[in-house]
Amino acid sequence: MSLKENVEMVKEELNSEEKFFEKAVMTERFITKYKKPLIAAFVAVVLVAFGNVAYKMKEQNRLNEANAQLAILMQDPANTKAASELQNLSPKLYNLWSYSNTVKKGDTSTLETLKTKNLLVISDLAMYEYAQRKNDKNELQTYTNKQDAIYQDLAVVEVAVTDIKENKVAQAKQKLTTISQNSPLKEVALTLEHYGVK
Repeated sequence: MSLKENVEMVKEELNSEEKFFEKAVMTERFITKYKKPLIAAFVAVVLVAFGNVAYKMKEQNRLNEANAQLAILMQDPANTKAASELQNLSPKLYNLWSYSNTVKKGDTSTLETLKTKNLLVISDLAMYEYAQRKNDKNELQTYTNKQDAIYQDLAVVEVAVTDIKENKVAQAKQKLTTISQNSPLKEVALTLEHYGVK
C-alpha cells in the first residue's frame, strides 16, 4: 500500500471515530437535558404495565368467585347469600341464572320483572316465556311485533293457532304469511294455513 492510501485510510478512521464521539456527546447532552422526562416516561410505562397485570388478576379472581357462587346456586337455588354475592360480582351472570331458575320453577312474577329490565337477550326471552306461560294472546301479539325478537316466528305460529281455535281463519292466515321463507317454521306455517282452510 502506498503512503497516500494509508493516509486516506487513517483519515477515514479518524472521521468515523470523530462522528461516533460526536453522536455520543449529542446523546449525552440529550439525556442530560431530558433526564427527568425520560425517567418519568419510564416510570409511567412500568406503572401502566403493573396496573394492567393487577387489573387482569383482579378481574380473573372476580370471575372465579362468580363461577363458584353460580356452582353453589346450581346445587342450592334457595341460597340467598350465594345469589346476593353473584349479583354483586356479575350482574349479567346473575340475571342469566335468575332467568334459567325462573323458567325452571315456572315463576311468572319474576319473568314479568325480567322482561321489563334492559337486558338484551334475557328480557326478550322472558317476554316470550311470560306471554306463553300466561297463555296471553295479546302479549304474544305484542312480542311478534317486537323488532328482532328471538322467538318471533314461534310466537306468530302460537297466535295463529289461537286465531284458528277462535275461528278467525283469515286473520291466522294473514299472520302466517309474515313468517319468512328461510324460517324453520315456514313448513309449520304452510301446514297451518292448509289446516285452517275449511
